[in-house]
Amino acid sequence: MNKRVLITGITGQDGSYLAELLLTKGCDVIGMVRRSSTVNFERIAHIQDQVKLVSGDLLDEASMIEILRTHQPHEIYNLAAQSFVQTSFRQPVLTGETTALGVTRLLDAIRLVDPEIRFYQASSSEMFGKVSEVPQTETTPFYPRSPYGVAKVYGHWITVNYRESYDLHTTSGILFNHESPRRGMEFVTRKISHAVAQIKLGQATELRLGNLDAKRDWGFAADYVDAMWRMLQQDEPKDYVICTGETHSVREFCQHAFDHVGLSWQDHVVVDETFMRPAEVDLLVGDSQQAENDLGWKPETPFADLVKLMVDADLDLLQGRLRSLA
Repeated sequence: MNKRVLITGITGQDGSYLAELLLTKGCDVIGMVRRSSTVNFERIAHIQDQVKLVSGDLLDEASMIEILRTHQPHEIYNLAAQSFVQTSFRQPVLTGETTALGVTRLLDAIRLVDPEIRFYQASSSEMFGKVSEVPQTETTPFYPRSPYGVAKVYGHWITVNYRESYDLHTTSGILFNHESPRRGMEFVTRKISHAVAQIKLGQATELRLGNLDAKRDWGFAADYVDAMWRMLQQDEPKDYVICTGETHSVREFCQHAFDHVGLSWQDHVVVDETFMRPAEVDLLVGDSQQAENDLGWKPETPFADLVKLMVDADLDLLQGRLRSLA
């Protein structure tokens, strides 16, 4: 019997890569999407006929219960959230409802319908925020610096709470920043790669950014979804930091991206105060030794290769649009 797997947030970056991975493993993939006129299926268009899409919403526990009863998944990966930090400052209550309380609704549905379901929660390095130690591990205290980070801390601890209270197989992956050509345009890495492609093709002249000194531990999303899957295959549930262990600044990302197309970043990047966060997270870098020991997982894609991959994909995207207009 094929394993049935439910992915919330299947239309997002991580959801699309995870769905691809699960299909290669012979799983029956069920993707939950909100009943909305704005749902974008672009990232899963190439596999849409291989997955079953069902309507549900993290704001509505009844819809969660109905999905679990109808489709009886063996595993659930909760990747749905209001996931953009900047937006969380403007919409803190919505962020809390989806990114925090949405986790509780889903966990409670599991408790009520089938406690044998294995559950993965997408935790985030943003939970560490104002870090108390470098690098960050599974035992580093949380000090979130945004409504998004605060909501993720709640989602993380409620996952631990349901594991300990109801003996559920629940696991949180504390993933550091992970990027790809499927990253949303609102994220700084994709904003950079897309702007570099535009500038190279003569469609733009400048790139406006906030804090160039912010440092992150950036990996490739396709590598990281493999770690998610490995977590739910363990006999005993445990939380894991997933990262590269390297830190790079936004400035470095710009430098690599512009160098790749033979341009100088200083000629095009403009620092704009409007892109500064009210409370900044300056340095995030993780230690994934526990994941390597327990899961046999290591990141595969070096930072410089990731930047080139994203710039090349955006060049292809824009050139394809130009050809379609010709």
